Amino acid sequence: MQGHVRRSGVIMPVFSLPSRCGIGSLGSPALGFAEFLHSAGQTLWQMLPLGPTGFADSPYQSFSSFAGNPYLIDLDMLAGDGLLTASELSSAERPDGYIDYGDLYSTRFDLLRKACARFGGSEALRAFAAEEPDIADYALFMALKRRFGMAPWYGWPEDIRRRSSGAVERWQAELEDEINFELFMQYEFSRQFSRLRARCRELGVFLIGDMPMYPAPDSADVWASPGQFQLDGELRPVSVAGVPPDYFSETGQLWGNPLYRWDAMERGGFAWWRRRIGAAAKLYDCIRLDHFRALESYWSVPAAAETAAEGRWLPGPGKAFTDMLARDFPGTSFIAEDLGLITEPVHELRRRAGMPGMAVLSFAFESGANSSYLPHALERMCVCCTGTHDNDTLAGLIDGMTDEQRAFTADYCGGASPRAVIRAGMASCADVFIAQMQDWLGLGSGARINTPGVPGGSWRWRLGRDELSPQLAFDMLKMTQTFDRLPAGDKEEQPNEN
Repeated sequence: MQGHVRRSGVIMPVFSLPSRCGIGSLGSPALGFAEFLHSAGQTLWQMLPLGPTGFADSPYQSFSSFAGNPYLIDLDMLAGDGLLTASELSSAERPDGYIDYGDLYSTRFDLLRKACARFGGSEALRAFAAEEPDIADYALFMALKRRFGMAPWYGWPEDIRRRSSGAVERWQAELEDEINFELFMQYEFSRQFSRLRARCRELGVFLIGDMPMYPAPDSADVWASPGQFQLDGELRPVSVAGVPPDYFSETGQLWGNPLYRWDAMERGGFAWWRRRIGAAAKLYDCIRLDHFRALESYWSVPAAAETAAEGRWLPGPGKAFTDMLARDFPGTSFIAEDLGLITEPVHELRRRAGMPGMAVLSFAFESGANSSYLPHALERMCVCCTGTHDNDTLAGLIDGMTDEQRAFTADYCGGASPRAVIRAGMASCADVFIAQMQDWLGLGSGARINTPGVPGGSWRWRLGRDELSPQLAFDMLKMTQTFDRLPAGDKEEQPNEN
């Protein structure tokens, strides 16, 4: 993705892919979607975080910054390897519709345990754990969680909560089978994702991964590396992450994630971050740094506060961090998610780092003629998108507009419709344009991925199996060609309605 090349792509969570087993997966659903993107002239696939989900099934509250979500393991591929029977596979079939995480939790792990029992690759798992120490920590973490009834790590017995001398080794021996089960799931996730990435490279589809700024409080990251976080003597957060009052909430957003000890991280050469970025670089061609502004200054909220409005700004690692990225990851591209309350020092840090920022068309057409996110006002080094996972779909947005907002959108775009807004974004001078898949399909608010500040009901939307039609691919390819967003090698191809 390096260099001045106009590209376009799609935001599509893996869990939202069409499938027959209740949730999208890394097998034929993902491979088929990559083929669809290629036929539609799209060279970028932006995913949401792929980690194992914790609180409220959010990919932004994961049990690990290094592990993969076991729900995304493709069961057909396991059956093809002789690890599941045909009847076991058929028991996982579910109708189209929203993801039922309760059903997945109660049924999916039983199937994966059966596959693990037939695997017989203990040597391969030992080698995998030796090569991936952060995954090994996660495997022990999850085995302990299951042993203690899924209680958070800060509620475990004192010795293992603090990883006291001898405690880790004792529990590793006692929970060996459960640890191997966790390693098996991570081994299969890694193997299947490697196959997907190889196919995407063949198709010329670049993968963009979304990296949350902060790990979840109840995560292997915080348990295994407490010295990297602002914790007290009882290993409880002193201050937590959030953002001040903003577009989404009058009292701000209180995320509750423990904050980093940036001073200690910098003294250690950002070793934890180098491991984290290195793990992500194995999956993605480009990494979107979520909440980039925290690198310049971050919102620190006392752990006992009731709302994020009680927080204050504190300095982040700034240039020392972005210099590390440039020095240690020259082959990886980065996008700075610079949305929200952004100051000039944040913009300056991003520009010095050579990272494109973001412009959200949903915000632009709600704000009107003075918005800096309108397509004509964008700079070239920019990622223009219809919306993020936190925004309503374009159809939902337009339905909820005032008459004045809808009239302005129609005047500016030549129509108040999702396709008209997409066309305006495609025509912008931004090097990169990305649309939510739901916006190409014109889907309403029922297809929204997440509603910030609303408990429950998010991360559940799933694409229907018949919605990725040849006509849709033709429409996408034709518009992509019109606005010169095809790579040089594909520009001789012409849209073919047949």
